[in-house]
Amino acid sequence: MSDTHSDALVFFGITGDLAYKKIFPALHSMVRRGTLKIPVIGVARDDFTLDQLKARARASINEHGGGVDPVAIKALDELLHYVKGEYSDAKTFEALHTALDGANRPAYYLAIPPLLFGSVVEHLSKSDCADGARVIVEKPFGHDLRSAQELNRILLNAFPEPDIFRIDHYLGKRPVHNMIYFRFANTMLESFWNRTHVDSVQITMAENFGVQGRGAFYDQTGTIRDVMQNHLFQVLANLAMEPPVRTDSESLRDEKVKVLRAIPPLKPQDVVRGQFEGYLKEPGVAPTSQIETFAAFRLEINNWRWQGVPFFIRAGKSLPVTCTELVVRLRTPPGVFPQRSSAANHVRFRISPDTTVAIGLTVMDENETGAGQGAELQVSRHPGPNEMDAYERVLGDALNGDRALFAREDYVEEAWRIVDPILMQNALPAPIQYRAGTWGVTSEAVTPPGGWVDPVVD
Repeated sequence: MSDTHSDALVFFGITGDLAYKKIFPALHSMVRRGTLKIPVIGVARDDFTLDQLKARARASINEHGGGVDPVAIKALDELLHYVKGEYSDAKTFEALHTALDGANRPAYYLAIPPLLFGSVVEHLSKSDCADGARVIVEKPFGHDLRSAQELNRILLNAFPEPDIFRIDHYLGKRPVHNMIYFRFANTMLESFWNRTHVDSVQITMAENFGVQGRGAFYDQTGTIRDVMQNHLFQVLANLAMEPPVRTDSESLRDEKVKVLRAIPPLKPQDVVRGQFEGYLKEPGVAPTSQIETFAAFRLEINNWRWQGVPFFIRAGKSLPVTCTELVVRLRTPPGVFPQRSSAANHVRFRISPDTTVAIGLTVMDENETGAGQGAELQVSRHPGPNEMDAYERVLGDALNGDRALFAREDYVEEAWRIVDPILMQNALPAPIQYRAGTWGVTSEAVTPPGGWVDPVVD
């Protein structure tokens, strides 16, 4: 293990829902690959014994991780420890200090509500647990710009920015990271990847399910905060960023921040919101809630490469399919032929459920009328059985000190700056109702030239 690798992982909130659905399967997979060999110390309020925690880990892996590997689960059992206590109690952190047993570079994973961050970080600092340590923070990174700045202030009081890892698990998905690789490892895109040749860009993140029993959480969050200003802005940055001078984490993150800095704050006319019929009947949802379950934006990137090219982003629940896809429409060539096909030239990236890179062309139609017809050249792949999960990738990178897949302080605050004006109370009209299984709502101002391309999933 290198000097930069963390020598212990402390998980605040280890008995919670995130740990059960995502983290235990990720830890199990890391052990199986041989990338996790350090103590894992769980901290939570629940009156668990260590044996009960191990049993919960097994149940989690069986339900969400594809089943237990006998060798890996035995090794994980030996790494697990448990500290019970309140996050505001100094005695909890005394017990944690003892459990760390001299670890010099622990990593603290705060999978707890943000309102508890201040107390935990303060106690870590007072108990001498923060020196030389890293802190891994689960989203949301605030509720708006002001709260994000306050959260960053709390974290920076105890940890330097290079030791703060703000997890957006979406960046750990292989296809999202592959967008950067595909763009800069191939020369063919660069010749037309600019305002001269690109007509518009659209990004769709569709889910064919509702809030799945998370009504109380979702009714305090909504689509814009839940996925658009974080997940989809990251996808947008990968799509629009300039080539980094190096592939180190800071060079990559510098270019992403530059993209956001070039985006003006959203105005009400740039946004449309919807709410699926039946949302108000979900448990935990206020009967008069005006939280959106669907939203669409129109954005501008005012820099040399993209000025004048409209970017459209939409995301929503209870839509026809579950799919995340990007379509870059190219400008129409001069009218050499008397009739033109309606199928515009384009580049299409699909992030999920499969990975697809496709180039849309116009070819001679079957009857040779000159109207033409659309065709795609595409490469697709489905995730393999041993493919690394997003949480496994980002946790492994955090323990190694690799910051490339994590949001930096300035990035987080720039993302909030863009959406903050429309999140203010009464800044937008009430969301428009839409039927489950339809493509949400739209307006002329927030519709790409030529219309939205609705993803089709086989």
